[in-house]
Order: sequence, then C-alpha cells, then structure tokens
Amino acid sequence: MNLVHLAWSYLKARPLGTLLNVLLLALGVGTIGFVFLVDRQIGERLDRDARGIDLVVGAKGSPLQLILAGIYHLDAPTGNIPLEAARTLEANPLVREVIPLSLGDALRGFRIVGTIPAYVELYGGELDSGRVFGATLEAVLGSSVARTTRLGVGDRFAGSHGLAEGGAEHADAYVVVGILKPTGTVLDRLVLVSTESVWHVHEGHAAGNAAAEHEHRDDDREVTVLLVRYASPIAAASLPRKINAETNLQAASPAYESARLFRMIGVGADVIRAFGGVVLATAALSLFIALYHALNERAYDIAVLRTLGARPAWIAMMLLAEALLLAAVGGVLGLLLAHALVAVLAWWLSAQDSLSIGASAFSARELWLMGPALLAGLLAAILPGWRAARADISATLARRN
Repeated sequence: MNLVHLAWSYLKARPLGTLLNVLLLALGVGTIGFVFLVDRQIGERLDRDARGIDLVVGAKGSPLQLILAGIYHLDAPTGNIPLEAARTLEANPLVREVIPLSLGDALRGFRIVGTIPAYVELYGGELDSGRVFGATLEAVLGSSVARTTRLGVGDRFAGSHGLAEGGAEHADAYVVVGILKPTGTVLDRLVLVSTESVWHVHEGHAAGNAAAEHEHRDDDREVTVLLVRYASPIAAASLPRKINAETNLQAASPAYESARLFRMIGVGADVIRAFGGVVLATAALSLFIALYHALNERAYDIAVLRTLGARPAWIAMMLLAEALLLAAVGGVLGLLLAHALVAVLAWWLSAQDSLSIGASAFSARELWLMGPALLAGLLAAILPGWRAARADISATLARRN
C-alpha cells in the first residue's frame, strides 16, 4: 500500500484534529511570513528612496524626523532654512551636488515638492507623457498621484496649505505639464514643481506679476531640505560634523538614521516573530499529542501491518509522512495567509498615501518559510514513530483476541 495514501487516509479519518493542526501551523507560518515579506519590501523600498543621497541638511531638530521628511516624505519637516545657506553649502568643494526641496503644500494628500529637475534624475524618473517642469506654476505628477487624482497633461489644480488633505487652497493654480512613469520610489507619490513656483505661491503674487516677484530678495527666501551628494569620501568624515557644530543647520546621515529606524521597528518585528514561533511550537505540541494518542487507536492496525510484512522502519515512516503532510498543507496555507495579510497592509498604506508594498509577487526565498512547519512536523513525529516501530505485536494481537 502507498505510504502517503495510507497517511492521508488516517488524516481524513480525524477531520477536526487535522483541521486544528493545519490551522495552527498556518497561523504560525503566516505570522512569520508576514513579518518576512513586510520587512523585506519596506527595507528594499527605503533603500531605493535613500540611494544616492549622502547627507540631508535642514533646520535644527530631530535628525530622524529630518530624514523621514526629506527623503521618505512621511513626517513634517523640522523647519525652513535660508536660501543663502544652501548656496554656501553648494559652493563647498567637498560637495558635488545639492538638491533643494521646498515643502509645505499638498494636492489631495500628496505632497507638492519644489525642487529642480535633478531630483527626477536622482531616482531615474522617466516621463510617461509631457515634459519636465520649467516655468513658474508648472507641475509634474508622479504615477500614483496621476492615477489617484485622474489629472492629465494640461489640467490645472490648486495646492492646499499644509502637508495633509483639507487645508485652505492657494489662489494660484498649477498646470500639469508632465506625468512620470512608475519608479517604485517616493517619486511616484509626489507632485513636483520648481522651487520658484513654491516661492511664487507663498509670496502672494498675482500670476504673471514679475515685478512683484523681484521685490523679494533671494536672501529673504527659504527652502526646507537639502539633499547632498559628496564630491569625495573625505566629506563623510568632516562635513556633517562641521555643519552641526559651526552653523544653525542640522546634517543627518540617511544610512545611520535609517539603521536606527530599522532597529526601532525591529523590536516590534521580533515580538511578532516570537509570537509566530510560539504558535508553531503549540502546533508541534498539538500534533505530537494527536499522533501519540493515535497510536493507541491504531495499535491493532499497526500489528496487522507488521504481520503482513511491514518493517518497523516503514511503520515509523508512515507516522512521519502523516506529520509532514500536515506540515506541508499548513505551510502552504501559511504562505497564502502571509500574502493576504500583506495585501491588507498594502491597501491600508495606499489609503494613507504612505509607502507602497505589493502582495502578489512570490519569491523563491519564501520557500524557506516552509522549513519551520516541516521541522515542527518532524519533531512531533519522532517519538510516536519510534514507539510505533517498537510496538509489541504479539501482545497487541492477544489483547484484541
């Protein structure tokens, strides 16, 4: 008789016990898998958003807040800094490039960022239609912004004051001149305009009133964040310390602050993993108890199989196959559960206009998550299998007769 077929028959004979063990295994694998998928995707996304940025410079405050606001656009900025300070930093021989960002407005919850075309190039942005912003009050939409707002090239919109939806709208209207292709970076959920456009809107000019704009001298103007790229490795050792100690600005390292953020998040992830481990251990214990008690019910069946020529190792393998079948089914269901949970989280993050993650893509590395389930099944079957292999056939048959 086929070993797997016999093991499956025994499982079907105990539907409630089988269902309980499968659910426990699936919950354990699903919990660990959820943390694995989210941790990997968010880590990759944060790495992509920070790639190519060596230093973030802004107003004094929390360096982590500066990184979250300046790179990931997930927090309020620490304040504004003088334009003159940006020009001084740009002239530093240790600096290769400075990309200014001006924040403060939003379009239906999506942030409007005043910057320069180099910001698009930093993330490898490509136009799906139209062109890059140039003149005042021209805007380029990220792919997620265009999809959600349904704005296209030639459409007009007014930004609202503040970084969240619901603020008072400005009198000046932007015109959409370009739509970006999806990049999988923070660029997808931003509205990009020129820095001059942000100044124009907040200085209260009438559209096209160039004379009024010239009344504002550059030394009165401000930007919010500076994204800095080093000219040489030497800059990493001296430039941040020099900025923090000798100026009214704050310099924060994306690599250091991102690592600190991951350590903070990692505590919660470890707790969830531990919960998944406890559930898996509970599933293994439940499976062990089920197999151990099943020996008493199957004692006569096992004795008959032995008299028909089944070897002790074959009997042990039958129980092992039963446990591994349960573990395999529980593991597969656990992976599906993990993706379902990620899909729910992805929907929630999308509703919050936050980091985007996906639940549909499967990775070969996820198969390693089957390991804990199979290990739990193996451990649960060792002792019952050993007992079944050493069962006294004569005594069992004598009791039955």
